[in-house]
Amino acid sequence: MSTTVKLYSFNLSNTKTYLFAAIFIVGNLLLPQLAHLIPQGGLIFLPIYFFTLIAAYKYGIHVGLLTAVLSPLANHLLFGMPPAVVLPAILIKSVILAIAAALVAKQAGKVSLLAILIAILAYQLVGTGIEWGMTQNFAIAVQDFRLGVPGMLIQLFGGYFLLRAIAKI
Repeated sequence: MSTTVKLYSFNLSNTKTYLFAAIFIVGNLLLPQLAHLIPQGGLIFLPIYFFTLIAAYKYGIHVGLLTAVLSPLANHLLFGMPPAVVLPAILIKSVILAIAAALVAKQAGKVSLLAILIAILAYQLVGTGIEWGMTQNFAIAVQDFRLGVPGMLIQLFGGYFLLRAIAKI
């Protein structure tokens, strides 16, 4: 399944870059708050990554990277989540997701489940390897694969349908 969409790549001198990043950062502030109403909701639903995926896929690397970096930092400063101990790993995974989503979108030129899946697997696999190296703990590194499969599925299917919904914007 794929849909042709308008994909953008705003540069850092364009005010739209910051406007869209701000919108997606707000999404990444609100969605984790909802997920954390459920015990272990953050670990299960991986909400901090959802709007980073959308931002980077639809609006390019700069919007994606701003969202990827500022969302976890803002969440940590405002709500204490993610905890400081896991913040570096989440930032790294967020940045990898932004890069992967922007690259995959540019290459695909359309919204497709396969392209989104590639972006998700890229950030999870590379991020897991980096997290394993950082923590020296394989169980912690593969936690997203043990608990976060529902979140990855939400990213895949929710991301696909949201990107299709905003296809002409």
